[in-house]
Amino acid sequence: MRTKRKTEEKKMSMSKNIARLAVTAGLTAALGFGGVMAPVSMAFADGAAGSTVTFNDPTYQETTTYKGIRIFTANVNGSSVTNIQWAGSGEQQTTIQNAVLEAIKTEEPGYSKTTAQDAAEWLKDHSKVSGDDSYIANDNVLNKIAKKLNESNLTWEKTAQGSNKLTGLGTGYWLFLTNGVYKPADGSAVEQSTDAFTSPIFKLVNGTDSVNITPKKKIPTVEKKIVSDASGAECDAADSRIGQDVTYNIYGTIADNYDSYVSYFYKFSDQISRGLTLQPDSAKVYLYASPTEAKADLNHKNNTGTDITTYFNRESSDADLPDGSVTTTWTCNDLKTIPGVNITKDSCIVVSYTAQINNKAVVGKSNNGLGNYNTVTLYYSNNPMTTDYGQTVPDTVRDYTYGLKINKVDLGTERALNGAQFTIQVNKPDDPTLNGEFVKDDGTLSASEYVFTTKNDGYFTVTGLDAGKYTVKEKPLKGYENISPFDFEIVPTMSTDGAKVEKLELRMGESEKLIPGINDNSEGKVGDNRLETMADTTTNSDGTFNITVGNTKQVGLPLTGLNGVTFTWIAGGAVLCIGVAHLIRSRKQAEESEQE
Repeated sequence: MRTKRKTEEKKMSMSKNIARLAVTAGLTAALGFGGVMAPVSMAFADGAAGSTVTFNDPTYQETTTYKGIRIFTANVNGSSVTNIQWAGSGEQQTTIQNAVLEAIKTEEPGYSKTTAQDAAEWLKDHSKVSGDDSYIANDNVLNKIAKKLNESNLTWEKTAQGSNKLTGLGTGYWLFLTNGVYKPADGSAVEQSTDAFTSPIFKLVNGTDSVNITPKKKIPTVEKKIVSDASGAECDAADSRIGQDVTYNIYGTIADNYDSYVSYFYKFSDQISRGLTLQPDSAKVYLYASPTEAKADLNHKNNTGTDITTYFNRESSDADLPDGSVTTTWTCNDLKTIPGVNITKDSCIVVSYTAQINNKAVVGKSNNGLGNYNTVTLYYSNNPMTTDYGQTVPDTVRDYTYGLKINKVDLGTERALNGAQFTIQVNKPDDPTLNGEFVKDDGTLSASEYVFTTKNDGYFTVTGLDAGKYTVKEKPLKGYENISPFDFEIVPTMSTDGAKVEKLELRMGESEKLIPGINDNSEGKVGDNRLETMADTTTNSDGTFNITVGNTKQVGLPLTGLNGVTFTWIAGGAVLCIGVAHLIRSRKQAEESEQE
């Protein structure tokens, strides 16, 4: 009988142990997020060498630190976990216990149990988290625990800056969070870090094996594009003419752990150079299900996006920067409060607007090759535990415009010639409706003829030209032979990444009367009725192209008018007659002498 009772007690004990093993194994799956089950056959408890945890965050590990705190201690035996207890001692243990139990009570107000084993069983049943890539929603009980512990004055294990490892960690269930993010160490001027905080990570540590952890985050990105009038496609650099409206699109993504945030701050900060003027009424903000869907709607007129402009506050600064640029911001203090929309980690937010090239635009490759730049930075919530925010790496696009200087000289003397007149017409522009339009002195186009006149030093200049082909015609100039109409073409070559103009070329026909660049009138090269290009003068330092035109002067006889010519003939005839008469008289006198 006694043997039978002992056998039954042994069976009951075994059943309880099996139940505990099932609970703790389930908890491992719930808290481990694909975390490592202890692949060992013996039990590990405190006193072992300790595990090393490595945070696989290669992009930002030099500027980011992590921290961890143990919530439960436990023994690990193979795939099972036993002897679950509250971690820590004294006040530390009490704080951990209270944080867990208070979080549980927000889900189940009547919960009254206090042991770590009971809490572990409850979390196993209610955490609703599974999978290695799972992000903890802000209303999840595990996120509530993490937030309470993060706000408490506890002692955490922390990585040193520049290190991505924690060593000597004891067995049990650990919570890992980002400790801090810092500005880049390269001295770049940023107001916030370009990193983001991870969502809470709960992991089982067996006290011996190394553990690799991938932070549960993805940094939002921002991308800016300019719509080229030449190709109709988005690009990083384009050319435009003065007065032209250019479309700019900004694409912002959302953090992968968006659901972990209670609120989500989102702000575009757009710096526009002085050569561009934002058209305020054109600016709209749209929400798309994905970046792919957003980019498929190039001009944002297909109604595939949702207009959320009213939920963003737009503000523009004065031109207070040294370069005269203006910064415009579009700010939403909390994306999660926008009604009637479903914003997810896959969403894309787009700002689309037009800006006009104005008369302050830089020309060609001046401004260190930046052209008329346009730079955007995205500011975003970067810590699920607090209201901190970070910023993206800025993204810049550039718009270029070009200039022309026509120099007029007397071909014989190669001196500057004032008063020469020219017209310039667009020839095969990007917009066919502009073909044949006349260029005006401010770079804009007009259907009416506009005449340029060389003044002062024999030249005129026009800026604000788009890339492409143009036809120049000279009007008659008294006393000179006109040059025939000629074409020139402005041809930019973009860098391999398409981000800026790398090379500028002026293509045109050449002759003794027409050359690209400034004429070389140095000693020995004047008076040959030819023009020769001075080296490195095709383009000025300000990015303006040079063309030199030479005209031949019409030269008459030294005496002018018919009267002068007649007088010359009469005088010459009289001399001839006198000469002939004198000859006849001399011969007659000679004959008379011979007869005598």
